[in-house]
Amino acid sequence: MRQINRIISTYTADVSGVCSAMYELGGMTVMHDPSGCNSTYNTHDEPRWFDMPSLIYISGLTEMDAVLGSDNKFIDDVCRAAAELSPRFITICGSPVPMMSGFDFPAVARVIEKRSGIPAIGLYTNGTHSYVKGAGDAMAEFARRFVTTPERKIKKGVNLLGVTPLDFSVNSTLASMREKLIANGYSIVSCWAMGSSFDELTRAASAEVNIVVSSVGLECARVMYEKFAIPYAAGFPVEPFDEMLFAAVDRAVNTAGNVTACTCRTASESPECTIIGEAVVSGSIACAIEKKYAVTARVICPVEADSTLLTEADRRAVYEDDIAACLNGGTIIADEMFRPIVPADAKFYPLAHEACSGRLYRRHIPDLVKLLV
Repeated sequence: MRQINRIISTYTADVSGVCSAMYELGGMTVMHDPSGCNSTYNTHDEPRWFDMPSLIYISGLTEMDAVLGSDNKFIDDVCRAAAELSPRFITICGSPVPMMSGFDFPAVARVIEKRSGIPAIGLYTNGTHSYVKGAGDAMAEFARRFVTTPERKIKKGVNLLGVTPLDFSVNSTLASMREKLIANGYSIVSCWAMGSSFDELTRAASAEVNIVVSSVGLECARVMYEKFAIPYAAGFPVEPFDEMLFAAVDRAVNTAGNVTACTCRTASESPECTIIGEAVVSGSIACAIEKKYAVTARVICPVEADSTLLTEADRRAVYEDDIAACLNGGTIIADEMFRPIVPADAKFYPLAHEACSGRLYRRHIPDLVKLLV
């Protein structure tokens, strides 16, 4: 049966991706969804929830609201809460229920913005896509609305795009990324969207280049390229691939063109190593493995991925049977949840991914920069 997962977990959904992207920015995120579902988006998919407050609310959509389309009730509730809490901005998004009943999020956001006087963003989420699309759309829309034209450029200034706990958890990975960039002479202008404030993100256009460290940041990078002519390099600085990535970053600056560093590897149809996971991080790990161990490696991507982030030998396989069909022995690196579908003759190395297994293996998630050290 297609489009069914019997064994492995599904990935974090687009709505949770929006919440994660906007979590630290001082805004208010409102999900149009039935009452009782808020914990799904927070405690299950957001490790910052336990020690960092954020304004994340749910509309408490009832059956009659869904049937009758009570848009005014939703608008009134959001505006009332915004008047009390004074957020920097408002984000509204939804689950499968408003999708089926037909809810115009951008139009409602415009009404809320006019009535409340607070900038509002409406995002079409429906719970059927992964966190990559939700967080990616949120960051891209934030860039469209709030990033301002800079007075000057910061020499060797960079933005890190696509940083959320769903891909990098809350361990030392982000700190290691920052240290690696600073050690190589770069100045970090902003980090989208962990460890940077609303104001820092609005000044992102003063950077010379963007580094897309996960697929989540690609659409945001394209917005800033079109709006501010900031080129980007796609890749994650896992050692020893970091040298290749920084060379690609410099090339992007010097040529004012975009560079996809995470695909700079052998496109083998019979690889010795397979990594299952998000395209940019997994592709960068594959590059690092090829460089360090002189073996071929490819990526199986179970979430949304732009074709530019994958080689010809990589595969995008969402469903369990499709993923299993791509595995043919050798060495396989993936979240522990994939172990049951790995061939018996393969060598399996677990690499926990927060967006796949949530809290189950969080304590086992390593510092990804130093994964192969």
